[in-house]
Amino acid sequence: MLRILFLALCGLLTGTRADPGALLRLGMDLMNREVQSAMDESHILEKMAAEAGKKRPGMKPIKGITNLKVKDVQLPVITLSFVPGVGIFQCVSTGMTITGKSFMGGNMEIIVVLNITATNRLLQDEETGLPTFKSEGCEIILVSVKTNLPSNMLPKVVNKFLDSTLHKVLPGLMCPAIDAVLVYVNKKWANLSAPMPVGQVGTVKYVLASTPTTTASYIQVDLSPVVQQEGGETIELPDAREDLEVPENYAEGSSQVELSAAFLTAELTLLQKSFDVKIQDMKIGNMPPQTTKTLAGFIPEVAEAYPKPKPLVMEIKINKPPKVTMKTGKSRLHLHGTIEMLAARRKSKAPVSLFLLEVHFNLKIQYSVHGNRLKMATSLYRLLSLSRESSSIGPFDEQELTGFITNYLQEAYIPVVNDVLQVGLPLPDFLGMNYNQADLNTVENALVLNLKLE
Repeated sequence: MLRILFLALCGLLTGTRADPGALLRLGMDLMNREVQSAMDESHILEKMAAEAGKKRPGMKPIKGITNLKVKDVQLPVITLSFVPGVGIFQCVSTGMTITGKSFMGGNMEIIVVLNITATNRLLQDEETGLPTFKSEGCEIILVSVKTNLPSNMLPKVVNKFLDSTLHKVLPGLMCPAIDAVLVYVNKKWANLSAPMPVGQVGTVKYVLASTPTTTASYIQVDLSPVVQQEGGETIELPDAREDLEVPENYAEGSSQVELSAAFLTAELTLLQKSFDVKIQDMKIGNMPPQTTKTLAGFIPEVAEAYPKPKPLVMEIKINKPPKVTMKTGKSRLHLHGTIEMLAARRKSKAPVSLFLLEVHFNLKIQYSVHGNRLKMATSLYRLLSLSRESSSIGPFDEQELTGFITNYLQEAYIPVVNDVLQVGLPLPDFLGMNYNQADLNTVENALVLNLKLE
């Protein structure tokens, strides 16, 4: 009673739970697939039928029938429906033939068509913290019963015997099948909260934010991802201040995974140091050789300081966590940092700093999925700000460098960023989900993966 009251209170308090960094919305398409595959792959009805005729310790024989066997189990037809606030109502329609020695002598054959019904309550396992289904209220409903006994042979006695016998046999025979199938389904949640690596820099772990909820159309599982650096320090998700809500314009019964921009920001923070680079190749992409003579075309003071051209070295350091922003149909990666331009010297001498710039630029993000990883490819969208922090060549107008820095970023820096992003960000591992067919859409502050089942 106390447990039921606790669950009811949890349902009333859903508005007070922490904002999730990710959520799963599981439609009937996915749940049908999982229950059907569990039933098919486990062959549970056939196994139960095979067990029916075995004698077990403490099992009393059924009065009037001996040598009980079950054969010819029909392929089950499974019907599911969501029960708001509870879980899933399940009906398994099947049929079988029960044989044995009857109380009237000779072989008895009973052909049964039946429905097995049960409510699969969705809970959060107290030990593992994972979603779990638990069956309750299993019932057997006889749709039709036929026997090989003559219809005129004591029909009332025979019918009474069949009714009482089948109600004794079938619940113990069939209801364990529901529990066994749910065990099979529950195992497919096992990897959800396992830490998954992001290259060599850290891990991501998906943890339930609250007990899963069920509506008339779907099951919602709110997740609070834990993003942890390799050394063990946890990166806090930026305060999104908004609950994630999957848009309602998806097909009825479909399933989605939604990842917040705040969560993706925390994941990319793991990679922040990998975005620091030193670029010292004279020939970069389609650009001409980069030397102090190139810079002199924008800053005359460079020619005075370096009459003879010196190769350029550019050091880019990202000094703030990367930030992902999303609007409907578009996503940007914001990077804040410094660009230091240096003149290379011979004989392994350290290069000389020419100037240091504070920079803020953003990249256009294209998302894709490969296996269970979210991949990103970027291109320079806009150089948003450029300011001079220091200079060894005297004052100059840094805005004159806007085109030069933009080309340098696009040709030399963006390929480095894209190489770093190839590591991919791990997606939630649940119910054996294959993401390769998913449709990806950006909405306000989130990325939605509309799941396509194989």
